[in-house]
Amino acid sequence: MAEASNLVEMRGIVKRFPGVLANENVDFDLRSGEIHGLLGENGAGKSTLMSVLAGLYKPEAGTILVRGVPVSFNSPRDAIALGLGMIHQHFTLIDSHTVTENILLGLDDPPFLMRLSHYDERMAVTGKRFGLHVSPTAKIWQLSVGEQQRVEILKMLYRGVEVLIMDEPTSVLAPQEIEELFKTLRSMVEQGKSIVFISHKLHEVMSIADRISVLRQGRVTAAGIKPAGTSKAELANLMVGRKVLFEIEKKPKEPGEVVLELRGVSAENDKGLPALHKVGLKVRSGEILGLAGVAGNGQTELGEVITGLRRCTGGSILVNGKEVANRPARVPIEFGVAHIPEDRTHVGTAPNLSITENVIMKSYRHPPLARGRSLNRHVARERAEQLKQEYTILAPSVETPVRLLSGGNLQRVILARELSERPSLLIAMQPTRGLDVGAIEGVQRLLLEQRDSGAAILLVSEELEEIFTLSDRIAVIYEGEIVGDGVEAEAETVGLLMTGGARLPKSEATA
Repeated sequence: MAEASNLVEMRGIVKRFPGVLANENVDFDLRSGEIHGLLGENGAGKSTLMSVLAGLYKPEAGTILVRGVPVSFNSPRDAIALGLGMIHQHFTLIDSHTVTENILLGLDDPPFLMRLSHYDERMAVTGKRFGLHVSPTAKIWQLSVGEQQRVEILKMLYRGVEVLIMDEPTSVLAPQEIEELFKTLRSMVEQGKSIVFISHKLHEVMSIADRISVLRQGRVTAAGIKPAGTSKAELANLMVGRKVLFEIEKKPKEPGEVVLELRGVSAENDKGLPALHKVGLKVRSGEILGLAGVAGNGQTELGEVITGLRRCTGGSILVNGKEVANRPARVPIEFGVAHIPEDRTHVGTAPNLSITENVIMKSYRHPPLARGRSLNRHVARERAEQLKQEYTILAPSVETPVRLLSGGNLQRVILARELSERPSLLIAMQPTRGLDVGAIEGVQRLLLEQRDSGAAILLVSEELEEIFTLSDRIAVIYEGEIVGDGVEAEAETVGLLMTGGARLPKSEATA
């Protein structure tokens, strides 16, 4: 049987940014009717390469061929016209518009005057067809991160692209949803579509991809290898250039006193609808409580009410016995609460400020950073240099704006700021989302170090493997309620709870 022909070919692609060679003579090809997995560390050049293919960037050198014909793109619209569409890791949606309006933006059809409700119905049908459920009339700012990613997927599917470039498409999905997505992707391939699947999850790429390519530091270290001819360990080595240990050692530790206690906490989401329903949880010193759940089930609101970013409509939140519910965000910080938000770009950092300015955000009011009412900039820079080295933040200097950093380095900036304060309570929201295998290992080790030093950690993650690996105790949230606490680390049981298929009685831990 003859091999499928190349639908897309990229030859000798070179892309530079100031001070960075992102892609160095990269070759890549995509065949008709295949899923091609693209692996690499953050900053390895994966997204840059695919942004060149999607018309977002122009390469300094190299050739792109589509169906054997050399092409040049002036914009993503040119690429979409040839059937190439990309779903970016950082969303390209307009917050004040509805789901339907975002999907229709940039299209020649519909005309200027239209019946929007008709297109709302079409979006609902498309979403149902692909198992990507989201309200067509909801505003983007009202949606969770997971729901926003579904809108991005629907936007490309509605345009009927032939080549779908997917950047971390499963990062916000439950196991059952990932399985459904994979069925959808395979169905698309059977209909002749081709997919580039960018992911840091090695087991997913090996499961879904027909071929795999690996980038490291802008260069190809493996091109189009078959999953059957490699292993997770080999792929990880190709990605990071060193051996990666997939098993994190977690020392036994007896939990101490209760640090965080939630008593009947209720809250509303951005739509003014109930998001949390009388949530009760306890997290103790030296303990990681893993909270599993599908995106949009109240995890975001829970993290925000604990850290003072959202008001409660009922209940009590105690940190070391002190009430923090409905108090300014400075109060939890003063009580020793650290926060790793799920949206590291818009919530976790100030993108246009430097690394120095971002890492001192919680401590600039206090000596030695504060000198009266002014900031001691020399001390601030020294502290930033120390944290840059300690947390391996890869950047030209501490004065680099954080918007220029890769996802992994941006997360290290947040970790440096939050963990260097030696918190008694850490709220870790999706701390490894979108990170590569090497960066994930580093973040998980830092979390365990905090636990071993006596911090209480509430770990919110949609990655069941991460929950099972790190947690001392597991709870599950569904539609704003805790449906299980003290749950066994078993994928089928937790997955069933995450999707509302069961409910367990409260454990003694929350009594």
